[in-house]
Amino acid sequence: MIVCKSPSELEKMRRAGLLVWEILQELKQMVKPGVATEELERAAVKRMRASGARPAFKGYYGYPCVLCTSINSEIVHGIPSPKRVLKPGDILKVDTGVQLDGYFGDSALTIPVGGISPELERLLKVTQESLSLAIDKVRLGNRLGDVCSAVQTHAENRGGK
Repeated sequence: MIVCKSPSELEKMRRAGLLVWEILQELKQMVKPGVATEELERAAVKRMRASGARPAFKGYYGYPCVLCTSINSEIVHGIPSPKRVLKPGDILKVDTGVQLDGYFGDSALTIPVGGISPELERLLKVTQESLSLAIDKVRLGNRLGDVCSAVQTHAENRGGK
């Protein structure tokens, strides 16, 4: 069954998503060599509190933070720490979510730390292009397979396996 949302519900969903986007953009500006992932956590907590939002991740199955911060090839859901300090050439994945007015927003961002290798630059470019192509396929009448095919075809045509 498909549940259609009212204009009021859609607006609340939009606000939750927009807050997540704003938080991620603020964190992106903070990312540089020498910054500990715990600093990003503190900034996100402060922004969520100021916005009246509840963190979506903290406490979920015992997760201790509002952010997931993973460096380089580390698997997702890394825990922020004062000991995890960013270095030039790293890539940082930041994932967060909020609950605002009863609705959730959740998103992630991959951020280069200083200058990164040409290989990583290419990876980030191709994945961003793949995401854009996937979003373009999310249309009435299309199926999940259309979205997946767009991503797979683009990645494989650019040397992905």
